[in-house]
Amino acid sequence: MYFLQKITEMDPKESVRIVEYKDIGKVSFIRKSSVRNLKITIKPFREVQVTVPRFVSFESAGIFVEQKQHWIRKSQARLSKYRGGVTVFHENTVFKTHDHILEMGRHEKSTIRTIIRNGRIQVLFPQYADANDTRIQAAVRKAICAALRLEALRHLPDLTQKLAMAHGFQFRQVTLRNNKTRWGSCSRNNSISLNIHLMRLPEHLCEYIVLHELCHTVRKHHQHSFWQLLDTVTGGKAKQLDRELNNFSPEVW
Repeated sequence: MYFLQKITEMDPKESVRIVEYKDIGKVSFIRKSSVRNLKITIKPFREVQVTVPRFVSFESAGIFVEQKQHWIRKSQARLSKYRGGVTVFHENTVFKTHDHILEMGRHEKSTIRTIIRNGRIQVLFPQYADANDTRIQAAVRKAICAALRLEALRHLPDLTQKLAMAHGFQFRQVTLRNNKTRWGSCSRNNSISLNIHLMRLPEHLCEYIVLHELCHTVRKHHQHSFWQLLDTVTGGKAKQLDRELNNFSPEVW
């Protein structure tokens, strides 16, 4: 059914085995001593990952993957369509963040110029250039991220404080990051990290993520008691909001 492509040994408790499957491609089996259950993770632009507890053999994990192949292929097909949603920016592209709107245009100069001002993200590029040029696309994304960071600084710390006070949470500080995979995190000392791409989300999902991390100041896990607490502060909509969030990605935009 499959063949072993590469094994990379790390330490006795954490090792990686990469297996090539005929129908689903590469699968990375990652052994971690801190986990208790086998878990399959499928994310955009990444190979399938399987987290393996220390007491489970790679062979057993391989059987688990074979049993889940139908679900994996179905998820990969969904993500393939999702990857097709990555924006290629042109002059007629409509793209808005919380506070800004993108405006692309051409100028007589031979350089790419970006301006963030008065609620606009302006990107000017040479008359003769193809908007599909990777340098232009990279400049657009860099400008959008700069605008997102400005917005995040303006909104997210205040939103976190407001929601914490409303629900009786305490946190140490808020930091902002441009992450590709995580919307947010909460450290052991209750410092909360939020992704600047929250500013691309509908307001109710932005609040949901902040509440999710605030709940981690009390529950440092994702077990039943955590979801009970999150359900309480979201009016019984925790799972519904979590499913809705699956339609968005910090990496795909």
